[in-house]
Amino acid sequence: MSSNERLAALSEAGVSVWLDDLSRDRISSGQLADYIRDYSLVGVTTNPTIFAGALADSSSYDPQVRELAARGASVEQAVREITTTDVRNACDVFRETYEATGTVDGRVSIEVDPRLAHDTEATAAEARELWKTVDRPNLFVKIPATLEGLPAITRALSEGISVNVTLIFSVERYRDVMEAFLTGLEQAKRAGHELATIESVASFFVSRVDSEVDKRLEALGTGEASALRGKAAVANARLAYAAFEEVFSSPRWKALAEAGARPQRPLWASTGVKNPDYSDTLYVDELVTANVVNTMPEKTLLAVADHGRVEGDKVRGTGEEAKRVFERLSEVGVDVDDVYVVLETEGVDKFEKSWTELLDSVTEQLRAATESGGSA
Repeated sequence: MSSNERLAALSEAGVSVWLDDLSRDRISSGQLADYIRDYSLVGVTTNPTIFAGALADSSSYDPQVRELAARGASVEQAVREITTTDVRNACDVFRETYEATGTVDGRVSIEVDPRLAHDTEATAAEARELWKTVDRPNLFVKIPATLEGLPAITRALSEGISVNVTLIFSVERYRDVMEAFLTGLEQAKRAGHELATIESVASFFVSRVDSEVDKRLEALGTGEASALRGKAAVANARLAYAAFEEVFSSPRWKALAEAGARPQRPLWASTGVKNPDYSDTLYVDELVTANVVNTMPEKTLLAVADHGRVEGDKVRGTGEEAKRVFERLSEVGVDVDDVYVVLETEGVDKFEKSWTELLDSVTEQLRAATESGGSA
């Protein structure tokens, strides 16, 4: 079976195609390898919600759960062993891709405990522990772009840990993330790390921006407000890319590049379309440009494979038009700064809730395994 032509075209346009999902079944069945071959897939992202769903929907974890129960592992230990096992195995599936892309892609992400999102020291320590536990060069440790997360991002990068910065909503916070990245690489250079081995992406969330802004536009109920529905998310991402181009053409960056560093690519996250009024490939089709990642839920990946449109670069040179969208949003009465605050707070809360659900699920599975006699 040859590669899907639409996803191949997306890849050729400079977009790294990643899947926002992982499970043990995907790995063991060979489906993940099939997607690499057939759908131009070059990476995977995970989060607590994905792991909670994977454990709830599959019996593939039962043997490991029984083994963990037999040796009296705590719930926290069990969750870490289960999730890092999946991520390590996925890293191995992507190892050939990692090498073929010069170590840029072939990446698998695992997130620090979201309950630590506002604790710099604990986040940095867990990032270090995850990096050591998975023990694969093509790992990304996901750290949230909260104010407390920013110094942890710098710390991890300075120690040679590759980082996927997650939960970015505003261009202002994205600039803080790029500053954390540059500072981390400068510290890594001083510490003697080889900069070419340190990779990073900045996960800029897309669809959630439209969801929150559209809700506010609908509440306003005017024709001017209605005309702006579905425009904020793409404009926000396009402004982020303009900021990326600015920062990564600066003298400061060029000095790092000359030492072997590679840029922190923007990653379009949350690209599943939530409003049925919009095209289900909107956040892929309209964000095609070079040097970015688009991590898609499986439903979106399959939709792009079926009817996605790659019609040239849709991002470069759109900064002024994107600014005008936000000017109009302010004019009709949308408090854009408050939108970002709400989205970051909700993002952390949702991941914390999913982490709790994951802990509860594993607690129940360990209890059942213990009652049934422990190991297989």
